[in-house]
Amino acid sequence: MFNVDRPEAAPASLHTRKKYDGQDVYDALDEVFFSKCYLCETKEPHDINVEHFDAHLGDLNKKFDWNNLYFVCSRCNNIKGAVNNNLIDCCDEGQDVFRAIKHLPPVTPYAKSVQVVAMYDDDKTIETQELLDKIFNSEHTVNKKISGSFLRRKVFGQYNLLLDQINDYYSPVATQEDKVRAVEKIQVLINRSSPYSAFIRWCILGDEELNPLLVDLMN
Repeated sequence: MFNVDRPEAAPASLHTRKKYDGQDVYDALDEVFFSKCYLCETKEPHDINVEHFDAHLGDLNKKFDWNNLYFVCSRCNNIKGAVNNNLIDCCDEGQDVFRAIKHLPPVTPYAKSVQVVAMYDDDKTIETQELLDKIFNSEHTVNKKISGSFLRRKVFGQYNLLLDQINDYYSPVATQEDKVRAVEKIQVLINRSSPYSAFIRWCILGDEELNPLLVDLMN
């Protein structure tokens, strides 16, 4: 997961309380969330929803509350449903959602699972970890099994880009310029706007040489 900065001003259409997912709301959330699903971090997903972080269940205040609207792909929204209402909040400035959940990428394109580990034992972190585990690893239906495998392959693709840069950085024939270029490309991969950035960041956190060079950029 990744932290985002939500502007205080709500899109104008929400004030009419006729539609919570109007074009202005979609456009605003698209910018806030870097065009990424806030749960799986897929960039520009094919099917996007404006989702209620806390299920409104008919409560109009929750339904049209700007701070309760999130950018999520339809698959993650379907898995989350109205059940998971006690998640860590990526819009909370006081919560480092990236470090709360360890994301470890698949080691092959067709790995059967990824590791999603809660780093704290509070209820919100545990519930978030359990939801993310379902998102990346669930096989409870044929559709979820196929779409989960596809999602893990996309994560591996991004991880493979990181491996290319790590290989360039640690190559025995790498020049200082080669190292600088590799670090610059890794900076792009760990940026919050990049797909699956949490997976890439956790790989860097475990590297004793690259982590000191990049840790300050992992906000």
